[in-house]
Amino acid sequence: MKFSSSLKLNHIFRRLYSSSGHANSYLVLYARRNRSATNRVGVTVSKKLGGAVVRNRVRRRLREVYRLNEHLFAPGWDIVVVARSRCIGASFEKLIQSYLCLAEKAGILGDAQ
Repeated sequence: MKFSSSLKLNHIFRRLYSSSGHANSYLVLYARRNRSATNRVGVTVSKKLGGAVVRNRVRRRLREVYRLNEHLFAPGWDIVVVARSRCIGASFEKLIQSYLCLAEKAGILGDAQ
């Protein structure tokens, strides 16, 4: 990831959850401006979705979706993506489409489209 890092601090996750999010049947996306020139990205997958293998697979796929499309995102955002149950069986192309649609709704896509 060129201009992004992982989001790991619990208080930042909680701050983002209190902001308004954008959702579809696969994902929920929360975004908020930060005071840096980099994006911080976090992925949340609930235990309700399955065992550790299933959750880690979903997490890896969502991180890869962001990594492949990182050039489309404007810098300076904290982003949290929450996986929903339909995300487990979804194709990779459907995840990409869903992720980018939510990012466009949130207004975090840059000019490099």
